[in-house]
Amino acid sequence: MRGFVEIIRQVFDAIWANKLRSFLTMFGIAWGVASLLLLVGLGEGFRSGNRRGLAEFGTDVIMMWGANVPALPGQTTGLHPYKLTMRDVDAVRAQAPHVRAATGLINRGDLKQVSEYSSTGGAVMGIEANYPQIRNLPIAQGRELTEEDVRLHRMVAILGKKNNQLLFPGRPSLGAFITLNGYRFEVVGVAAKIGRGNNDGDNQKIYIPLTTMVELFPIKGENVPLDAISSIQYQPTTPDLNETAKMDVHRVIAQRNGFDPLNIEGFEEWDTIKQSRSIGMIFTAMDVFLGGVGIVTLALGAVGIINIMLVTVSERTKEIGLRKALGATNKSIMLQFFLEGLTLTGVSGFIGIVAAGLLMAGLHAVMGDGAQGFDPPRLVPWSAAMAMGTLTLAGVVAGLYPARKAAMLEPVEALRKD
Repeated sequence: MRGFVEIIRQVFDAIWANKLRSFLTMFGIAWGVASLLLLVGLGEGFRSGNRRGLAEFGTDVIMMWGANVPALPGQTTGLHPYKLTMRDVDAVRAQAPHVRAATGLINRGDLKQVSEYSSTGGAVMGIEANYPQIRNLPIAQGRELTEEDVRLHRMVAILGKKNNQLLFPGRPSLGAFITLNGYRFEVVGVAAKIGRGNNDGDNQKIYIPLTTMVELFPIKGENVPLDAISSIQYQPTTPDLNETAKMDVHRVIAQRNGFDPLNIEGFEEWDTIKQSRSIGMIFTAMDVFLGGVGIVTLALGAVGIINIMLVTVSERTKEIGLRKALGATNKSIMLQFFLEGLTLTGVSGFIGIVAAGLLMAGLHAVMGDGAQGFDPPRLVPWSAAMAMGTLTLAGVVAGLYPARKAAMLEPVEALRKD
């Protein structure tokens, strides 16, 4: 035990004797490790921010809007426009076996919103009672809209968080009344904050029953059905069946509007499941690329340590010869130089990981919960594990070869060196 302690002391004495060289070597490795972790952390921040942003819309949502159908695929003239209707929503529910839930909505941004204290603008949404099951609409106060509200065409409303603050500044809103284009609505609920950052679009909305919206504020236009809606939004039975669910819905909508369901140009839609997968693949490829760059960087650092250790062996040839002449074994010589290389890589790697972690924690404290579409970078466990594994391997290689070279020196030949 005393012999091992003595070897450890000699290791640190040797490193301290070459402070500048050791510092520059360790700084290079620490910088490489920290850069690797920061780059991967930034990528994961974008990944989780995008995933969170999509989750703000709802879970596994596919959105469809009315579109224009070309007479022939690829044709840009003679387009036949169509609007989605409440009857289309019912048909999707009844005839699309791979759709677990569907809802219709109307989105109007031209309705004047007035309370007894203030007035404001923003979107007014006509929704069905199952809207919160598909889209994200958390309730902070009061209640959700019910099936009875929709069936009885009730004049009730849910205020978005921002609209609640604008229409009832510092005052209670539940049970109070607002007017939409002169029609009086009772406030029965207030939504919680949706999203992060300064994007208040979803927080500056008012939600009323879809039937009331169709009755009082229908979509206007030439040849527009009386029950026209802005969008159908639905969820597949499972995320893996999103394409199958879209084929079901295409078949239903195309049949009801008189065109070929294989004519993809006749549909305007957004599949959040597909987008999430595509973005995930991009960030996975980025992680692999950055991880590869990091490993190469650390490998170059290991080559630098091997070079330094070989120089150290060359400089300390006489010392090695003297120690072996005084009885030092090949094992003790080899262990000392091996531990020097391992210490340089291990300590510098640990410093790099701690520095990256502290920097990410500081960014998280400054940024808070993150901006729209981006979360603060975070220390990713697999990248830290990969860095430490690579460093351990680099330390073994960087210490083992020079250590073996030092141990194999003959005492007499070593003492003859100038």
